Formats: sequence, C-alpha cells, structure tokens
Amino acid sequence: MATRAPKFTIVDPVDPSTLPQNIEAEQALLGALLVDNRLVEDVQLKLKREHFFEDVHGRIFEQILRLTDKNMRASPITLKPLFATDEALLSLGGTNYLALLTENPALIGARDFAQQIYDLAILRELIRVGRSMVEQATDTSHEIDPLGQIQEAELSLYKVAEQGDVQNSATDFAGAAATAINMIEKARKTGGALSGVTTGLVGLNKWLGGMHNSDLMILAARPGMGKTALATNIAFSAAYRAKQDKIEGVTAKDSVGAPVAFFSLEMSSDQLAARILAEQSSLSGEKMRKGEIDQAEFLKLSRAASDLHDLPLYIDDTPGLTIAALRTRARRLKRQKGIGMIVVDYVQLLQGSSKNGDNRVQEISEITRGLKTLAKELELPVLALSQLSRAVESREDKRPQLSDLRESGSIEQDADIVMFIFREEYYHAQKKPEEGTDKFEKWMERGERIRGKAEVMIAKQRHGATGIVPMHFHKETTKFSDPIDEGYLPERR
Repeated sequence: MATRAPKFTIVDPVDPSTLPQNIEAEQALLGALLVDNRLVEDVQLKLKREHFFEDVHGRIFEQILRLTDKNMRASPITLKPLFATDEALLSLGGTNYLALLTENPALIGARDFAQQIYDLAILRELIRVGRSMVEQATDTSHEIDPLGQIQEAELSLYKVAEQGDVQNSATDFAGAAATAINMIEKARKTGGALSGVTTGLVGLNKWLGGMHNSDLMILAARPGMGKTALATNIAFSAAYRAKQDKIEGVTAKDSVGAPVAFFSLEMSSDQLAARILAEQSSLSGEKMRKGEIDQAEFLKLSRAASDLHDLPLYIDDTPGLTIAALRTRARRLKRQKGIGMIVVDYVQLLQGSSKNGDNRVQEISEITRGLKTLAKELELPVLALSQLSRAVESREDKRPQLSDLRESGSIEQDADIVMFIFREEYYHAQKKPEEGTDKFEKWMERGERIRGKAEVMIAKQRHGATGIVPMHFHKETTKFSDPIDEGYLPERR
C-alpha cells in the first residue's frame, strides 16, 4: 500500500490592508515635522523610512531628514522639486499633498505619533517573521533542519527587537556619577580591591579591580601555555562566589561573583567539567582520564561533584558557532539564568555572518566588534580567548607582544583589556641538552628555579596600568593560583 504524502496548509498572502497601520498618524507626524523642523531631533533616532506603512510617506520623511541634516529648511516648498515627478505622490494629489499635510499639524503629539508608527512597524515585521517561519517549516522540498530554523528564527526575532532601540542612549551626569559611586562603594566594601566580578586570583584582582561590566577582555597565548585552564579557573571562581554569596544572603547587586556562560568551541562540556573537578579535588586530570585513581581519590572526586552540582556555570559546547548565534544564546541565558559573565574559548573558532571566508581579518573584526557590543548590551564582562601567531616562536625572548595577536588590529582595537600568559618552563623544557654535560646541570638548575612559575602580562588596560602579574601553575591539575610568598617559606639548609 502506497504511503500518502503529508498534507500542508499553504497560508494565503496577507492582505496589506489588514496589516497594523495608521496612515493618519503618519500624515500628522509629517505635517508636524514640516511645520517645526526642530521636532526632527526628537524622532530621527527611532524612526526610519521603512517604518512608514505608506512608502511615499517614508520617502518624504527621508527627504526631511536629508534637508535638515544640511541645515536647510524642510517645507512643502523645498520638498516640491524633489517630488515633482514622483508617480506615487501624483496618485495622492501631487505636490499639493505636501501642503495638505501641514494644514492640521499635531505639534504636541509628534513624539506619540512617532512611537505608534514605530510600534506598528514592529508588529508588521513580527508578522513577516512569523509567516517566514511557517513557510520554512512547511516546506520539505529542501533539507530538513528544524534546529537551524529555530536558530534562524531567534536571530530574526532579535533583529526585530533591536531595531530602533535607542532608549537611554544618553545618560545625564548625575546618573553616570551615581553608577560610578556605587562601583567605588562596592570596591571599598571588598577591601579596596574589587569593583567588578572576581577572578579568584588576588594578584589579578589587584591589577584589574575585578572584571567590569561592558568590558571585552582578551586572554591570549600560544598553545600549551594554559589559556583555557586560566579561563576555566576564572569562570569557576566567579560562579562559585555567586553561589556562596547567594547562600549567605548577599544580593546579586552586592556580590562580586556572577553566574557564567562558557562557550567552549574547542572542548566538550564533559571535558571542561572534568577539568574543573580535577582542579577542585586536586587530582591529576591525566590520571582521571585513564581511570588511574584509587577508591579514596574517587570518593574525593564524587564529593567535589556533589558540592558543585548547583554551580551557576552554564557550558555551551556547540562547535562552529557564528557570532550572531552566540549573541542570541547569550541573550537567552541572560534572560533565563541571569548570567553576569561570558567566556568564549576561543575567538578564532567563531564564524562571522558572511559565508565568504576569504577575508579572515574582516571576519575577525566583525567577531570582536560583536563581542564588545554584546558586553555593552548585556552589561557584563566578556572574557574571550585568542591564539597568538607563530612570530613568538621565532624570537629569542618568547614573551608575547600585542603585535603577536592573530589579526591583531581589530582584536587590540576592540578590547578593553589584553592579557598574555607566559610560562618560561614550557619553552625551557624544549631546550634539554645532552645529559651528563655542564649545560645539562645548568639546565636542570634553571628548570628547578622556574618550575610552576607563570606570568600574566597585562599588555593593554583601558582603565588602568599595564604590567606583569606573577602566578603559579600546577601542571597536573591545570590550576593557576597566586604565588606563595617566599618570605613565608622555611629557610633552605
């Protein structure tokens, strides 16, 4: 028996006359603008030509903006030559229509009319997006990709939401000063070190003052330096502090912790979780992977997992994310989970919106600009990891420089803070001389002195000084920590 093809209902095209609209509001607004050009300042940031339902109204609005931008008077007389041969306007009465618009101007209600025109345009755009979703979902003649369609729909809805969103685009000094005072008070309460989200590292907190809202922070290093390890340490510390502060009744506003969204484009979520468990249980990650742990160590690991089961750390390990998709997911996590920090591992694995990957520098520029925009939009710090070019390897001094950033121009320009990780121990291990020689003895002595030592180099900081923060790196557990003060060490005999 032949299988019947599924039936789909094809939605008839929408009758334009049934779409949300208010022609009279458009006419009243245009009339008010033509009578008093000063009103243009009140509406030009929100309204665009495409927000008008009547296309000719949109073109009249556009010409008003152009004239006033040139400090010229916009009136029926100055607009007349611009629309003398406009067929759409002729159907409404020709250039006399421009004069008719000014007969009953609603000068007082101009802002209200502009808001309604904008709102109705958004409703029409929502209808368009909804119809597109229905058409794509019912069309099975192409590749069936429901998750891709959901992602595309979310992106379309986000674009609708951000259109003309210029509310609070300017803050008066009193409001900005109040925010600054709150940050200073927060730093004072935490002992003068933190006004942002904690990194979990005393030395780094002192240099940065914590990770601040709206900042794009770049953490870069060559492979093997431990950038994912440091980012994981920081993400865990911020999330754990948020958890502890919540238990102790500290409000989210006063907490120096934050729920974290970790976009891991290189490692899977279980690998990242295993790394965190290794750090917190002080077990070797390599032994854990091989299962070379005894019963006591396994119980220690299980207790760590139990203690952290409600840690507000959310890992997204979707490979090949575009910057647009990441932005959509981050907005959703902000809304649903209240995240206060984002980590991206790493920038070069993200994709731009363009399908043409020929110009990688331009694509990276789009990505870093998108991350900075995301930090400002969601008002949280974004920590993005980045690879360094091989130029480091060709120098005698292996310490990174800003010029070593891959596609460095856009990354350096968009970042508020740029940090590098340097571990001499890593490069020293590659210079092992022949055993039994004097060079080998000196090599061993040097290796002992630099064992576990690391540096976080702050190469750029928009809000403060640059410099080097000493660290200790425990290779077995991939954990960074503050160095031990040698003044507290016992005397060597």
